[in-house]
Amino acid sequence: MTQHSHDKILIIDFGSQVTQLIARRVRECGVYSEIVPFQSAEKAFADMKPRAVILSGGPASVTSQGSPRAPQVVFDAGVPIFAICYGQQTTAVQLGGAVEGGHAAEFGRADVLVREHSALFEGVWEVGQSYPVWMSHGDRVTQLPEGFTVKAVSENAPFAVASDETRRIFTTMFHPEVVHTPQGAQLIRNFVHKIAGCQGDWTMKAFRAEAIDRIRAQVGKGRVICGLSGGVDSAVAAVLIHEAIGDQLTCVFVDHGLMRLGEAEQVVSLFRDHYNIPLVHVNAAETFLGELKGVSDPEKKRKIIGKLFIDVFEDEAKKIGGADFLAQGTLYPDVIESVSFTGGPSVTIKSHHNVGGLPARMNMKLVEPLRELFKDEVRDLGRELGLPDVFVGRHPFPGPGLAIRIPGEVSQEKADILRKADAIYLEEIRKAGLYDDIWQAFAVLLPVRTVGVMGDGRTYDSVCALRAVTSVDGMTADFFPFDMNFLGRAATRIINEVKGINRVVYDVTSKPPGTIEWE
Repeated sequence: MTQHSHDKILIIDFGSQVTQLIARRVRECGVYSEIVPFQSAEKAFADMKPRAVILSGGPASVTSQGSPRAPQVVFDAGVPIFAICYGQQTTAVQLGGAVEGGHAAEFGRADVLVREHSALFEGVWEVGQSYPVWMSHGDRVTQLPEGFTVKAVSENAPFAVASDETRRIFTTMFHPEVVHTPQGAQLIRNFVHKIAGCQGDWTMKAFRAEAIDRIRAQVGKGRVICGLSGGVDSAVAAVLIHEAIGDQLTCVFVDHGLMRLGEAEQVVSLFRDHYNIPLVHVNAAETFLGELKGVSDPEKKRKIIGKLFIDVFEDEAKKIGGADFLAQGTLYPDVIESVSFTGGPSVTIKSHHNVGGLPARMNMKLVEPLRELFKDEVRDLGRELGLPDVFVGRHPFPGPGLAIRIPGEVSQEKADILRKADAIYLEEIRKAGLYDDIWQAFAVLLPVRTVGVMGDGRTYDSVCALRAVTSVDGMTADFFPFDMNFLGRAATRIINEVKGINRVVYDVTSKPPGTIEWE
């Protein structure tokens, strides 16, 4: 998407795990940001004409032959630059400084001492004071380019912050975008507003109006079929598109038999009764479960489900006399994670989304009005559109549904067992008043059976794992610290009320950036 009416910041990605967090921090300032891989950054810079550029971190070593570089045009253009970690190192090398490996590395928490004032520190950091930050580097800058001065140091980074204030180039060895750097978001805000001069007028109200115009321009008088998965993303996309083109939209809700308890009824009620949007309800549980029979590999399960969704949409489009467009709730992380910027395995992360396009035989184009938004922005847009908060605030639910919460082969029996356990778990969370404190909670039916004793009899049944995570943006996650009384109540109810489960465990795994699903 090109945001012509708003200030824009281009983020050049060198492969950092937390590049998405940079974009989130910028957008929290009310400024549109877009991430591009370093390989295509020169064209993106020319097309986007950003007010400023941010260079991300990355796993490569600047000292290695053929390691990534920023386009020289970025430095020549005179726009403000914020270079982070690897970004600092490549900036130093490209502008005449030096970087060396083999020095003491810093990974994790560190303290930086502010030596001199910088525009980056305005109202945040003071000279002579130390502040906690998050480091992640092995190499370090050993010689600054001409015009740069040291603004802050750490034990193993003599140029922890260095800048050329005249050319408005600011570099940090630490990561200001992560929550482990407490004042990092304020540093980014200073760069965005005070240094780059961005206005901060990119809001969900503005996005709504502009998205409606774009949808109308794209669709014209064509017909759109929208696939509803039962989650927030597709629901928000459907309501937004309906606001733009009215009855040119037909929604298709595919019940694949892997929904949460009562979810199909909620979706149908919302769209038919509350919004009066044309809706086709397809009960395809038998088809999906049949195709998944005997399949254990999680990636194969995702691909089977994605293909079947497309098949169903194609059939329903024919029934309504054809459609010109297929709409879906693709989000910005789906797009980013489906493109391997540095040749890694990320291309498989979002394989159940059709972010790469549709089969040629369908002769339909994609409408993806949320393609530039993060999950929390979609929630904000949903509220802007008037969706009930009980719906907008629901925990994320993946398109493949319970299929990826049943490791191994999926069956009707397993789905029914898991559905009941999951419902009890979520009910207990709501009763405890914890639902809104948790980003996502769900039960998993493990491919493990254990011997247990219930009453006077022995059982040989399945193990259920409970997962609950906190997250700001759905990209990094930490486990929710339930007290043992809560876990005891939830586990007891599940074991007593769900036939087929005789043991419950709680997963306390934290997740780095990326998916927070089980598989």
